[in-house]
Amino acid sequence: MIDRRLWRGRVVIVTLACLVAAVLVGLIGIVVGSSSLTIPDVVVTLFGGGTGSQELVVFELRMPRVLGGLLVGAALGLAGALTQTFARNPLATPDILGVTSGAALGAVAAIVLGGGSYAVGAGLLSLGLPVVAALGAIGTAVIVYGLAWRGGVDSYRLILIGIGATAALMGVTNYLIARAQITEAQAASQWLVGSLSGISWASVWPVLIALVVLVPVALLQSSRLDLGLLGDEMATGLGMAVQRHKLLVIACAVLLTAAAVSASGPIEFVAFVAPQIALRLAGSGRPPLVASALMGALIVAGGDAFARAVLPDETPVGIVTAVIGAPYLIWLLTRRKHRESLT
Repeated sequence: MIDRRLWRGRVVIVTLACLVAAVLVGLIGIVVGSSSLTIPDVVVTLFGGGTGSQELVVFELRMPRVLGGLLVGAALGLAGALTQTFARNPLATPDILGVTSGAALGAVAAIVLGGGSYAVGAGLLSLGLPVVAALGAIGTAVIVYGLAWRGGVDSYRLILIGIGATAALMGVTNYLIARAQITEAQAASQWLVGSLSGISWASVWPVLIALVVLVPVALLQSSRLDLGLLGDEMATGLGMAVQRHKLLVIACAVLLTAAAVSASGPIEFVAFVAPQIALRLAGSGRPPLVASALMGALIVAGGDAFARAVLPDETPVGIVTAVIGAPYLIWLLTRRKHRESLT
């Protein structure tokens, strides 16, 4: 009983620390840029005491990008925590399950078939790039889930089918880019990198709404996620509706990912790295949901601020997260292999 209380206390401390760090990174993100703003200037402006030029810079030029980065990172971090927990596998993220690739294919099809601009053509493409990307993510998730269903969904079967779907979708995406005109291919490639440079208030609101609606749903599944760690048979024996729980968790993760990707493009490895860092900091048995979301926000907003302040030509944040995430993935795989060899 004492150990459990200490564990819960540590999770709370880590969550609060991540929240404070995310707020500080957000303030730094607003400061970074050509305008000579300081953190006190930003705080005063946020509370209505800034000059007209400061309000313009803070609320119209910087705030959408910074807030969008925080929200996108939170959505990806929470989605990764949900999928990794229900699958009982740290590699089970929306990137692996094909959701991100489905969104990428939808967006690239919109750009290429629409002539290289975000104002795409008739029919489905007239909905616009963010909506088509979200529909691509959701449609892919439905197909993968349907293919994985055999009187129920096994986590490992879902991962394997997701890996196959990811490869197939990326093949189609690369085909579209290869057949596109130069301007279309350039626009598609820029979107595929994952960037916050094009985020506006219109992009922020859908992600915020998705988080407001889905975070409570995810938190209500927290106790069932703990039961799921015991295995499907044990959880069923304890009275849990395992398949309904899995469907709800997957739906939350997919919708969060779709909202994030539609706003910023596919920012890689955040859904993978954020829950694992939160897990190790909290010392818990599974990735803590709120801490994972805040860690994702910290990674995306911090990576974007770092890219704007240090790297040349406003390097997209997707490149920064890939540079961080890829070595971490290799380290995790080699560490797991070493553990298996010892056992």
